[in-house]
Amino acid sequence: MRVLVTGSTEGLGRAAAEDLLRQGHDVVVHARTGERAGALAPLTAQGAGLVVGDFGDRRAVLRIAAELNEGESPDAVIHNAGLWSGPAVMPVNVIAPYLLTALLEGPRRHVYLSSGSHYSGRPSLHGVDWRGRMPGRYGDSKLFLTTFSAALARLRPDVLSNAVDPGWVPTRMGGPDAPDDLDLGHRTQVWLATAEDPEALVTGEYWFHRARRQPHAAVHDLEFQDRLLDALAKETGVPLPGSR
Repeated sequence: MRVLVTGSTEGLGRAAAEDLLRQGHDVVVHARTGERAGALAPLTAQGAGLVVGDFGDRRAVLRIAAELNEGESPDAVIHNAGLWSGPAVMPVNVIAPYLLTALLEGPRRHVYLSSGSHYSGRPSLHGVDWRGRMPGRYGDSKLFLTTFSAALARLRPDVLSNAVDPGWVPTRMGGPDAPDDLDLGHRTQVWLATAEDPEALVTGEYWFHRARRQPHAAVHDLEFQDRLLDALAKETGVPLPGSR
């Protein structure tokens, strides 16, 4: 499998990329800047491909998508890149994975990093600042992303789309006192992106440590899904293939 892992310089993304390489997969890693890409030298030395771009800038996301489509497009994407706070929460956590999903031509599996914080999200699109002019709410962003994952599963039966809660793990985002297991935090994403056993070949699910969980009720609200897709298509000018 050829797998793109976004946000892979450290934490869960780095762990997923390292695990995929150990398993013999063809991996493409991602860094926000050229300076941060230096941390990925041990992985690129093992043959990993590299894309560089700030997901807070949608022009960079468009460039990365075009670059990947011009070469060997990935078979799967682990949408790991994310921010906890600040103005770029919506651009990085929602707009970037939406654009990559809509524009990449090859992937047949998408794994989206959600969070238990999505339960605190508000299923309202009124006044959402998609461009990052002001700080965004993390819980809202993860609710939108989890809902998008479910909508993709509904509209694109040829694609496996799942959302994963990796737990509250001790990464830079989670902090050193986070109580969950960092090692377990990346394994479900890798499994859903690559495994061929029947349990992994499902779509439209929300997972925690390879167990299915019931997400926020709004995630499977078809009207909310459609309103979200309409909002994202209008905001970006890029419709999701297969949507109305």
